[in-house]
Amino acid sequence: MAVTGITPTASFLIKLGKMQSAGCQMCRIARETRGEGTDGLAAETHIHINSAGCDGMATTVTAAHRSFKRHLYDSVHAAKTPKSKLRFVTLDKENNMSTLWRREEFIRLCSEEVLASKAQDIEVTIPVKNSQETR
Repeated sequence: MAVTGITPTASFLIKLGKMQSAGCQMCRIARETRGEGTDGLAAETHIHINSAGCDGMATTVTAAHRSFKRHLYDSVHAAKTPKSKLRFVTLDKENNMSTLWRREEFIRLCSEEVLASKAQDIEVTIPVKNSQETR
C-alpha cells in the first residue's frame, strides 16, 4: 500500500472525500493530550507517521531506531570475537567490489573483467519501462 501510495492516511482519504482535513490525527490526539492547540497540523502521510516528526508516533519511531542501533552494535561487537565468521564492509577500510574481489581471492574463480562482461550481458536483456527511460 505504501509503495502504490494508497495507504489509508488522512491525505489519501481526503482525496476520496472520506475526510474533511488532511491533518495528522495522531498529532492532533498527542497535542490535545498535552493540552496544546491543534492548529497547523502536518499532513498525515505514510512518510509522516513513520517518522519521529509525528507527535503521536515520535516515541515509537525513536524506540524502533534505538532498538535497531543496539542490535547493530551488538552484532558488530559479536563479530569481533575470534569464533565469528561475520565480516563487515566498512567505509574506513575503503572496501569496494574491486578490493573485496582481490582480498577474498575471487579472482581464482574468474576475473573482474569476465564478471563485468557477464553482468552487462544480463543487464541488456532486462526490459526498461518507459517511466525509467526518462530518468
